Amino acid sequence: MRSKRSSANSRLLLAAVLVGLTTPGSAFADYAYVTNQSSSDLSVIDLDRMVEVERISVPGQPAGIAVAPGLAAVFTVSPDSKVLRRYGMPAGAPVAERRLEGGPIGVAVDERRGRVFVSDWYSARVFVIAADSLATLKVLSTGSAPAGLALSPDGKWLATADRDANQVSIFDAETLTLRHRVTVGSRPFGVTFSPNGRLFSADVGSNTVTAVDPVSGRVLGHAETRERPYAVAFASGRGFVTNQYDDSVSVFDAQSLAAVAVINTGEYPEGIDTSTDGRQIVVANWFSNSLTVIDSNSLKVIGEIATGDGPRAFGRFLAPAPGDVAAPSMWR
Repeated sequence: MRSKRSSANSRLLLAAVLVGLTTPGSAFADYAYVTNQSSSDLSVIDLDRMVEVERISVPGQPAGIAVAPGLAAVFTVSPDSKVLRRYGMPAGAPVAERRLEGGPIGVAVDERRGRVFVSDWYSARVFVIAADSLATLKVLSTGSAPAGLALSPDGKWLATADRDANQVSIFDAETLTLRHRVTVGSRPFGVTFSPNGRLFSADVGSNTVTAVDPVSGRVLGHAETRERPYAVAFASGRGFVTNQYDDSVSVFDAQSLAAVAVINTGEYPEGIDTSTDGRQIVVANWFSNSLTVIDSNSLKVIGEIATGDGPRAFGRFLAPAPGDVAAPSMWR
Protein backbone atom coordinates (compact mmCIF):
# COMPACT_ATOMS: atom_id res chain seq x y z
CA MET A 1 0.00 0.00 0.00
CA ARG A 2 1.43 3.37 -0.97
CA SER A 3 1.80 5.81 1.91
CA LYS A 4 0.69 9.42 1.69
CA ARG A 5 3.30 12.15 1.64
CA SER A 6 2.92 15.91 1.71
CA SER A 7 3.23 18.00 -1.44
CA ALA A 8 4.42 21.49 -2.32
CA ASN A 9 1.15 23.42 -2.19
CA SER A 10 2.93 26.74 -2.73
CA ARG A 11 4.09 25.50 -6.15
CA LEU A 12 0.55 24.46 -7.04
CA LEU A 13 -0.87 27.79 -5.97
CA LEU A 14 1.64 29.60 -8.16
CA ALA A 15 0.73 27.32 -11.08
CA ALA A 16 -2.96 28.05 -10.57
CA VAL A 17 -2.34 31.81 -10.49
CA LEU A 18 -0.28 31.65 -13.68
CA VAL A 19 -2.99 29.64 -15.43
CA GLY A 20 -5.57 32.18 -14.31
CA LEU A 21 -3.47 35.03 -15.68
CA THR A 22 -2.82 33.42 -19.04
CA THR A 23 -6.14 31.72 -19.76
CA PRO A 24 -9.07 33.79 -21.08
CA GLY A 25 -12.07 34.03 -18.78
CA SER A 26 -14.52 31.19 -19.27
CA ALA A 27 -18.25 31.40 -19.80
CA PHE A 28 -18.97 29.19 -16.78
CA ALA A 29 -18.24 29.74 -13.11
CA ASP A 30 -18.41 26.39 -11.31
CA TYR A 31 -17.27 25.92 -7.74
CA ALA A 32 -15.63 22.73 -6.44
CA TYR A 33 -16.48 21.53 -2.93
CA VAL A 34 -13.64 19.18 -2.02
CA THR A 35 -13.63 17.01 1.10
CA ASN A 36 -10.10 16.83 2.56
CA GLN A 37 -9.94 13.69 4.68
CA SER A 38 -6.52 14.15 6.29
CA SER A 39 -7.04 17.79 7.32
CA SER A 40 -10.75 17.34 8.16
CA ASP A 41 -12.02 20.26 6.16
CA LEU A 42 -13.70 21.34 2.95
CA SER A 43 -11.91 23.31 0.22
CA VAL A 44 -14.23 25.64 -1.69
CA ILE A 45 -12.60 26.41 -5.05
CA ASP A 46 -13.55 28.90 -7.76
CA LEU A 47 -12.78 27.03 -10.99
CA ASP A 48 -13.09 30.16 -13.11
CA ARG A 49 -10.17 31.80 -11.28
CA MET A 50 -8.62 28.44 -10.27
CA VAL A 51 -8.15 29.47 -6.62
CA GLU A 52 -9.39 28.26 -3.25
CA VAL A 53 -11.73 30.88 -1.84
CA GLU A 54 -12.62 29.28 1.48
CA ARG A 55 -11.57 26.45 3.80
CA ILE A 56 -14.27 25.13 6.16
CA SER A 57 -13.71 22.80 9.12
CA VAL A 58 -15.48 19.43 8.75
CA PRO A 59 -14.59 17.24 11.74
CA GLY A 60 -14.23 13.47 11.42
CA GLN A 61 -12.17 13.04 8.24
CA PRO A 62 -14.81 13.70 5.56
CA ALA A 63 -14.85 11.61 2.37
CA GLY A 64 -18.32 11.53 0.81
CA ILE A 65 -19.63 14.69 -0.85
CA ALA A 66 -22.83 15.54 -2.72
CA VAL A 67 -23.70 18.99 -4.02
CA ALA A 68 -27.36 19.75 -4.59
CA PRO A 69 -27.67 23.05 -6.49
CA GLY A 70 -31.46 22.71 -6.70
CA LEU A 71 -31.59 22.70 -2.90
CA ALA A 72 -28.74 25.22 -2.52
CA ALA A 73 -27.05 22.63 -0.32
CA VAL A 74 -23.81 20.68 0.10
CA PHE A 75 -23.80 17.38 2.00
CA THR A 76 -20.69 15.77 3.51
CA VAL A 77 -20.11 12.42 5.23
CA SER A 78 -17.35 11.94 7.81
CA PRO A 79 -16.62 8.20 8.29
CA ASP A 80 -14.48 8.74 11.39
CA SER A 81 -17.18 10.56 13.37
CA LYS A 82 -20.09 8.97 11.43
CA VAL A 83 -21.67 12.39 10.87
CA LEU A 84 -23.74 13.60 7.90
CA ARG A 85 -23.72 17.39 7.56
CA ARG A 86 -25.69 19.79 5.38
CA TYR A 87 -24.18 23.13 4.40
CA GLY A 88 -25.68 25.97 2.42
CA MET A 89 -24.42 27.46 -0.85
CA PRO A 90 -22.19 29.32 -0.30
CA ALA A 91 -20.94 26.98 2.41
CA GLY A 92 -20.30 28.22 5.94
CA ALA A 93 -21.31 26.72 9.27
CA PRO A 94 -23.35 23.52 8.90
CA VAL A 95 -27.09 24.10 8.69
CA ALA A 96 -27.85 20.65 10.10
CA GLU A 97 -25.97 17.52 11.12
CA ARG A 98 -26.83 13.99 12.10
CA ARG A 99 -24.76 11.15 13.55
CA LEU A 100 -25.41 7.80 11.88
CA GLU A 101 -24.62 4.24 12.91
CA GLY A 102 -22.31 1.79 11.17
CA GLY A 103 -19.80 3.01 8.60
CA PRO A 104 -21.28 5.85 6.53
CA ILE A 105 -19.11 6.72 3.52
CA GLY A 106 -20.90 7.60 0.25
CA VAL A 107 -23.68 10.14 -0.30
CA ALA A 108 -26.03 11.12 -3.12
CA VAL A 109 -29.01 13.47 -3.32
CA ASP A 110 -32.41 13.13 -4.96
CA GLU A 111 -33.18 16.84 -5.34
CA ARG A 112 -36.62 16.30 -6.88
CA ARG A 113 -37.90 14.31 -3.92
CA GLY A 114 -35.85 16.01 -1.19
CA ARG A 115 -34.02 12.85 -0.13
CA VAL A 116 -30.40 12.05 0.72
CA PHE A 117 -28.88 8.58 0.43
CA VAL A 118 -25.92 7.50 2.59
CA SER A 119 -24.18 4.13 2.18
CA ASP A 120 -23.25 2.15 5.30
CA TRP A 121 -20.05 0.21 4.55
CA TYR A 122 -20.26 -2.01 7.65
CA SER A 123 -23.93 -2.98 7.61
CA ALA A 124 -24.73 -3.52 3.89
CA ARG A 125 -27.41 -0.87 3.77
CA VAL A 126 -28.32 2.61 2.59
CA PHE A 127 -29.95 5.23 4.79
CA VAL A 128 -32.73 7.22 3.09
CA ILE A 129 -32.77 10.60 4.83
CA ALA A 130 -34.93 13.72 4.55
CA ALA A 131 -32.85 16.49 2.98
CA ASP A 132 -34.24 19.21 5.26
CA SER A 133 -34.46 17.62 8.73
CA LEU A 134 -31.93 14.77 8.16
CA ALA A 135 -34.45 12.36 9.69
CA THR A 136 -34.25 8.73 8.55
CA LEU A 137 -37.12 7.85 6.23
CA LYS A 138 -36.17 4.30 5.31
CA VAL A 139 -33.28 1.82 5.19
CA LEU A 140 -32.43 -0.18 2.04
CA SER A 141 -30.53 -3.49 2.00
CA THR A 142 -27.55 -3.82 -0.34
CA GLY A 143 -24.71 -6.24 -0.95
CA SER A 144 -21.64 -6.30 1.29
CA ALA A 145 -19.62 -3.08 1.77
CA PRO A 146 -21.59 -0.53 -0.28
CA ALA A 147 -19.45 2.49 -1.18
CA GLY A 148 -20.45 4.73 -4.09
CA LEU A 149 -24.01 5.88 -4.76
CA ALA A 150 -25.55 7.49 -7.84
CA LEU A 151 -28.92 8.70 -9.05
CA SER A 152 -29.73 8.46 -12.77
CA PRO A 153 -30.13 11.74 -14.72
CA ASP A 154 -33.87 11.13 -15.18
CA GLY A 155 -34.32 10.39 -11.48
CA LYS A 156 -35.64 6.86 -12.08
CA TRP A 157 -32.80 4.79 -10.65
CA LEU A 158 -30.63 4.68 -7.53
CA ALA A 159 -27.50 2.53 -7.69
CA THR A 160 -24.94 1.37 -5.14
CA ALA A 161 -21.49 -0.15 -5.66
CA ASP A 162 -21.36 -3.17 -3.34
CA ARG A 163 -17.61 -3.66 -3.20
CA ASP A 164 -17.22 -6.95 -1.33
CA ALA A 165 -20.14 -8.55 -3.21
CA ASN A 166 -18.65 -7.65 -6.64
CA GLN A 167 -22.00 -6.23 -7.67
CA VAL A 168 -24.17 -3.17 -8.07
CA SER A 169 -27.63 -2.90 -6.54
CA ILE A 170 -30.23 -0.98 -8.56
CA PHE A 171 -33.35 0.45 -6.90
CA ASP A 172 -36.44 2.17 -8.27
CA ALA A 173 -35.78 5.71 -6.99
CA GLU A 174 -39.49 6.51 -6.65
CA THR A 175 -40.65 3.43 -4.74
CA LEU A 176 -37.21 2.49 -3.31
CA THR A 177 -37.79 -1.15 -4.24
CA LEU A 178 -34.87 -3.31 -5.33
CA ARG A 179 -34.95 -4.04 -9.07
CA HIS A 180 -31.62 -5.74 -9.82
CA ARG A 181 -28.43 -7.05 -8.27
CA VAL A 182 -25.86 -7.23 -11.09
CA THR A 183 -22.44 -8.89 -10.95
CA VAL A 184 -19.78 -6.51 -12.31
CA GLY A 185 -15.98 -6.51 -12.07
CA SER A 186 -13.99 -7.17 -8.91
CA ARG A 187 -14.51 -4.79 -5.97
CA PRO A 188 -16.53 -1.93 -7.50
CA PHE A 189 -16.15 1.31 -5.56
CA GLY A 190 -17.37 4.34 -7.50
CA VAL A 191 -20.60 4.20 -9.50
CA THR A 192 -21.95 6.73 -12.02
CA PHE A 193 -24.71 7.11 -14.61
CA SER A 194 -23.76 8.44 -18.04
CA PRO A 195 -25.92 11.17 -19.63
CA ASN A 196 -27.80 8.55 -21.70
CA GLY A 197 -28.74 6.58 -18.58
CA ARG A 198 -26.24 3.73 -18.61
CA LEU A 199 -24.77 2.72 -15.24
CA PHE A 200 -20.99 2.39 -14.85
CA SER A 201 -18.96 0.93 -11.98
CA ALA A 202 -15.23 1.47 -11.37
CA ASP A 203 -13.91 -2.00 -10.52
CA VAL A 204 -10.85 -1.54 -8.31
CA GLY A 205 -9.88 -5.22 -8.22
CA SER A 206 -10.13 -6.06 -11.94
CA ASN A 207 -8.93 -2.77 -13.48
CA THR A 208 -12.14 -2.38 -15.46
CA VAL A 209 -15.20 -0.21 -15.78
CA THR A 210 -18.43 -2.19 -16.20
CA ALA A 211 -21.40 -0.80 -18.16
CA VAL A 212 -24.89 -1.92 -17.10
CA ASP A 213 -28.39 -1.29 -18.48
CA PRO A 214 -30.38 -0.32 -15.35
CA VAL A 215 -33.71 -1.22 -16.95
CA SER A 216 -32.89 -4.85 -17.78
CA GLY A 217 -29.99 -5.35 -15.38
CA ARG A 218 -27.87 -6.64 -18.27
CA VAL A 219 -24.11 -6.12 -18.40
CA LEU A 220 -23.30 -4.27 -21.64
CA GLY A 221 -19.53 -4.63 -21.58
CA HIS A 222 -16.30 -3.57 -19.94
CA ALA A 223 -13.73 -0.82 -20.53
CA GLU A 224 -10.11 -1.49 -19.61
CA THR A 225 -8.35 0.93 -17.23
CA ARG A 226 -4.98 1.34 -15.58
CA GLU A 227 -4.32 0.19 -12.02
CA ARG A 228 -7.02 0.57 -9.35
CA PRO A 229 -9.85 2.57 -10.98
CA TYR A 230 -11.78 4.53 -8.36
CA ALA A 231 -14.53 6.69 -9.88
CA VAL A 232 -15.99 7.68 -13.27
CA ALA A 233 -17.30 10.88 -14.89
CA PHE A 234 -18.62 11.68 -18.39
CA ALA A 235 -18.20 14.51 -20.91
CA SER A 236 -17.97 14.96 -24.68
CA GLY A 237 -19.22 11.42 -25.33
CA ARG A 238 -16.42 9.89 -23.29
CA GLY A 239 -15.92 8.28 -19.91
CA PHE A 240 -13.09 9.41 -17.62
CA VAL A 241 -11.92 7.13 -14.79
CA THR A 242 -9.34 7.88 -12.09
CA ASN A 243 -6.57 5.30 -11.64
CA GLN A 244 -5.28 5.49 -8.07
CA TYR A 245 -2.06 3.52 -8.53
CA ASP A 246 -1.20 4.91 -11.97
CA ASP A 247 -1.56 8.66 -11.26
CA SER A 248 -3.72 8.97 -14.33
CA VAL A 249 -7.18 9.14 -15.87
CA SER A 250 -8.21 6.57 -18.47
CA VAL A 251 -10.51 7.88 -21.21
CA PHE A 252 -12.88 5.58 -23.11
CA ASP A 253 -15.67 5.97 -25.64
CA ALA A 254 -18.93 6.06 -23.68
CA GLN A 255 -20.79 4.03 -26.30
CA SER A 256 -18.30 1.46 -27.62
CA LEU A 257 -16.18 1.36 -24.43
CA ALA A 258 -13.03 1.45 -26.59
CA ALA A 259 -9.92 3.07 -25.08
CA VAL A 260 -9.30 6.66 -26.20
CA ALA A 261 -6.41 8.07 -24.14
CA VAL A 262 -4.58 8.15 -20.82
CA ILE A 263 -4.05 11.52 -19.11
CA ASN A 264 -1.46 12.05 -16.38
CA THR A 265 -2.76 13.67 -13.19
CA GLY A 266 -1.44 14.34 -9.70
CA GLU A 267 -0.60 11.53 -7.31
CA TYR A 268 -3.31 9.03 -6.28
CA PRO A 269 -6.34 10.48 -8.09
CA GLU A 270 -9.70 9.61 -6.56
CA GLY A 271 -12.78 11.82 -6.89
CA ILE A 272 -13.75 13.01 -10.37
CA ASP A 273 -16.60 15.17 -11.67
CA THR A 274 -17.77 17.11 -14.73
CA SER A 275 -18.32 20.87 -14.89
CA THR A 276 -21.85 22.12 -15.42
CA ASP A 277 -21.20 23.00 -19.07
CA GLY A 278 -19.35 19.73 -19.74
CA ARG A 279 -16.16 21.49 -20.84
CA GLN A 280 -14.01 20.39 -17.92
CA ILE A 281 -13.20 17.25 -15.97
CA VAL A 282 -11.89 17.88 -12.45
CA VAL A 283 -9.87 15.29 -10.50
CA ALA A 284 -8.97 15.25 -6.79
CA ASN A 285 -5.44 13.96 -6.11
CA TRP A 286 -5.18 12.54 -2.59
CA PHE A 287 -1.38 12.40 -2.37
CA SER A 288 -0.70 15.67 -4.22
CA ASN A 289 -3.22 17.74 -2.24
CA SER A 290 -4.50 19.18 -5.48
CA LEU A 291 -7.12 19.25 -8.20
CA THR A 292 -6.20 18.53 -11.82
CA VAL A 293 -8.40 20.33 -14.36
CA ILE A 294 -8.75 18.69 -17.80
CA ASP A 295 -10.28 20.09 -20.97
CA SER A 296 -12.82 17.41 -21.93
CA ASN A 297 -12.50 18.06 -25.67
CA SER A 298 -8.74 18.37 -26.17
CA LEU A 299 -7.96 15.99 -23.26
CA LYS A 300 -5.23 18.38 -22.13
CA VAL A 301 -4.50 19.36 -18.53
CA ILE A 302 -5.26 23.07 -18.24
CA GLY A 303 -4.63 23.70 -14.55
CA GLU A 304 -3.74 22.38 -11.13
CA ILE A 305 -5.08 23.88 -7.90
CA ALA A 306 -3.99 23.37 -4.30
CA THR A 307 -6.47 21.94 -1.75
CA GLY A 308 -6.36 20.85 1.87
CA ASP A 309 -4.59 17.67 2.98
CA GLY A 310 -5.89 14.43 1.50
CA PRO A 311 -8.64 15.50 -0.95
CA ARG A 312 -11.10 12.66 -1.58
CA ALA A 313 -14.12 14.40 -3.18
CA PHE A 314 -15.93 11.06 -3.29
CA GLY A 315 -19.18 11.86 -5.08
CA ARG A 316 -20.60 14.83 -6.94
CA PHE A 317 -18.56 17.91 -5.98
CA LEU A 318 -18.96 20.50 -8.77
CA ALA A 319 -21.81 23.02 -8.81
CA PRO A 320 -22.61 26.46 -10.24
CA ALA A 321 -21.09 29.37 -8.35
CA PRO A 322 -23.20 30.46 -5.33
CA GLY A 323 -24.50 33.54 -7.15
CA ASP A 324 -25.85 31.28 -9.90
CA VAL A 325 -27.72 28.94 -7.52
CA ALA A 326 -31.44 29.60 -7.13
CA ALA A 327 -33.02 29.73 -3.68
CA PRO A 328 -34.41 26.32 -2.66
CA SER A 329 -38.20 26.33 -2.86
CA MET A 330 -38.58 23.52 -0.32
CA TRP A 331 -36.89 25.61 2.40
CA ARG A 332 -38.46 29.00 1.73
